[in-house]
Amino acid sequence: MTVCWKVSAASSLAEISNGISLDVGAWNLDVSSVMSAAHKHTNRLTREKSPYLLQHAHNPVDWFAWGEEAFAKARVENKPILLSIGYSTCHWCHVMERESFEDEKVGAFLREHFVSIKVDREERPDVDKIYMTFVQSTTGGGGWPLNVFLTPELKPFFGGTYFPPDERYGRGSFLSVLKQVADVWRERGIEVAASADEITARMELATSQKPAGNKSLSAEVIRQAGNLFKESFDPQNGGFGGAPKFPQPSIPSLLLRCAKRFHDAEATAMVLHTCDRMAAGGIHDQLGGGFARYSVDAHWLVPHFEKMLYDNAQLAQLYLDAFLASSDARQAETVRDILDYVLRDMTHPDGGFYSAEDADSEGQEGKFYCWTHDELSKLLAPEEFNVAARYYGITKEGNFVDHSHPQPLQGLNVLSLVEPNVPEADTSLLASAQTKMRAVLTTRIRPHLDDKILASWNGLMLGAFAHASAVLGEEKYRAAAEKNLAFIQTKLWQPPIESAITTSTLFHRWRDGERDSVQLLEAYAFQLDGVIHLYEATLEPKHLDFAIALAEAMLAKFYDAENGGFWQSAGDSKDLILRVKGDYDGAEPSGNSVATLALLKLAAITGRADFRSAADATLQLFVTRMEKFPQAVPYMLLALDFALGEPRRVVIAGDVASPDVKRLLRAAHAVYQPNKIVMGNTGAVEEFVRTLPAKDGAVVYLCTGNTCQPPTRDSDKVKELLR
Repeated sequence: MTVCWKVSAASSLAEISNGISLDVGAWNLDVSSVMSAAHKHTNRLTREKSPYLLQHAHNPVDWFAWGEEAFAKARVENKPILLSIGYSTCHWCHVMERESFEDEKVGAFLREHFVSIKVDREERPDVDKIYMTFVQSTTGGGGWPLNVFLTPELKPFFGGTYFPPDERYGRGSFLSVLKQVADVWRERGIEVAASADEITARMELATSQKPAGNKSLSAEVIRQAGNLFKESFDPQNGGFGGAPKFPQPSIPSLLLRCAKRFHDAEATAMVLHTCDRMAAGGIHDQLGGGFARYSVDAHWLVPHFEKMLYDNAQLAQLYLDAFLASSDARQAETVRDILDYVLRDMTHPDGGFYSAEDADSEGQEGKFYCWTHDELSKLLAPEEFNVAARYYGITKEGNFVDHSHPQPLQGLNVLSLVEPNVPEADTSLLASAQTKMRAVLTTRIRPHLDDKILASWNGLMLGAFAHASAVLGEEKYRAAAEKNLAFIQTKLWQPPIESAITTSTLFHRWRDGERDSVQLLEAYAFQLDGVIHLYEATLEPKHLDFAIALAEAMLAKFYDAENGGFWQSAGDSKDLILRVKGDYDGAEPSGNSVATLALLKLAAITGRADFRSAADATLQLFVTRMEKFPQAVPYMLLALDFALGEPRRVVIAGDVASPDVKRLLRAAHAVYQPNKIVMGNTGAVEEFVRTLPAKDGAVVYLCTGNTCQPPTRDSDKVKELLR
């Protein structure tokens, strides 16, 4: 959302730093290396569990975590708040830490004139959303680190992203900005506070949403969105738009649905070409597996090397759909590559999935992943080197320079598939070279691992593992999904306790033996999506029961019964100046979009009218946004596509543990049919489905509404009917 307004007294503050703000268009400038300062200083962030906050625990800044202790100090001492938001794998966050927050003068000035608060945006996306909206609205850009100045009542009056330590590009230094903000607060504090009140009121008005009447929802909205995305397609490199290039899996996922709905072969070709080019590019870790955050170029070659759990979860789902739509085994191999990487490098021993891996190693971006010509020529036999150099495009000059470091390494090569068609005679040489290269990687210093476990992102990856287990028939992926869900239920789920609470509670973050107390829509919605995938992959009634419990709790805590849609945070959140409804499907889909599609599916499985009505009301709330700005809500458009017709219900009747049920499940998931649900005939399924019996063993009923095809136990017949 972009909102513009005059800022009165706060506008003079914009002149202080010459409008300073690193305009990254709300993209993550992420990477990281934790450059620990000597422990000359220790602040209260040592009490925290967030890896990002702990990275700042020995700054000379007197940091507080977000909470009443900091707020009370600001009120009592009448000091403005410096709110600094980032995350542990954010490269520019750590640049600013080294340059400014480790500086003794900056620390001393902040201690005297400000109350300084650090927030991990991944733990508190609700806090980040409010103040990012302010900065984007007043500066035209956003990103991380996000640095915002607040009144003691938490209302923003000035902010930006990265502030340099000295005058650069005609802009003032961070310390000079701090001094002038402190002066303005001291000399014009009443005026600044009044302006902050006005800004907050306008933010509340700008972020409030009302349904646009009872509009008719039609497939034309989806067609127009698909045409818009097709116009931005890069026919040479794949993807949509130019550099920097982000995968944005919701967009190709929507185009695959357009291809199915409108018989658009061109849309399918665009998606498959995009998947091929991404998989061949440097954004894809060719040796270690998984995908980096984005590429800085239009060719998918040079990545911003950090790997995020949510990106890889969404990409695994996209490549599964691409495999089903094309029957191209390369797409399935990419899925395995992603999930095997997560199992190896991103999974807690008890089953939770970690959040991210950094881009920097030993203070250098990409050092862990890149190779020089000389290094490889010494490591490999000459014939191995010749094959590997052609395959990966290794040159003496290299293709990557870390411009963010004052002493960049020279001649680095990001691996990509430059000549992927290796002659059969050379395949063993390439395999031998890869084995040696992987062995070297085990001796390198790995990038920082953000090992916090978030219910939200775990829900996305849970769904990817569950879906992959059904499509690919991989038992280890089903086992990983089951283990992950058990972790979340044990560590982050609290069922009702008669004497204390009446609604189940899903907490957001677990790390190092402790969970937080935060309530976020994304946690419930993303988990709900993942659990529905797991139910469809296993037909276990207990998973359907848990999905229903999640949905009921989500509706109780976040649903706006008056206007439709879901609040990002629960109503009892005392530390937020606004309640907002997320309406942007960017790097992560919004909680509203995921909740809507999940509720539509759950309503079709259970027959629960309350689930369907909440989903329909949410679509009505966002219909104008889907019509006028579809690029902001591609995942919501997936939900609209599902809502427009009666979904196909694949009902498998029989013992869920039997080999026949597993065989028929595999057949049910073997066809790209996005608007289908797969369900059993027992447990909390809707009433009609419970009347469909097994017949001398497991059978499949393919139904639309209450009309079903004759039952079959023929796997090929199931696939034929679904097509």
